[in-house]
Amino acid sequence: MKNLKLLALILAAGFTFTVANQANAEVGYLNYQKVLDNYPAAQQAVKEIDAKSLELQQYMVDKEKQYKALDTPLKKQNFEAQTATEFNAKQEALYKLRNTKETQILNQVQAAAKAVMVAQKLDAVLSDQVIFVGGVDITDLIIQKLKGQ
Repeated sequence: MKNLKLLALILAAGFTFTVANQANAEVGYLNYQKVLDNYPAAQQAVKEIDAKSLELQQYMVDKEKQYKALDTPLKKQNFEAQTATEFNAKQEALYKLRNTKETQILNQVQAAAKAVMVAQKLDAVLSDQVIFVGGVDITDLIIQKLKGQ
């Protein structure tokens, strides 16, 4: 009976210690848009995507001029089919580029956030849109970490 009381006391003390540790959990948060706005690699990726998008728009303008110069309906029909195929391929390449760049930047930001989380001894890093009250803003630390890479 004595052992049972001792075991219950030890379990209760352990539970109290665990709850106390969880109550002191530190949460960091970041403003992702601010990170992107201040991260040179993200800015460069946006420029590359915008340039490819402008190329695609210029391609369509050029093809429209060529289309107007065609004189027969058969030539126009063949031209439309060829242009549609080429446009779809170029558009797909643009989507792939955008997805690749977004994934690359996200992975770099996540790696920097993890490093800051460990350095600051935080339990988690969330988006600033999720935090209503509390937490530690680590946006500037993440930006510094990214620029230092």
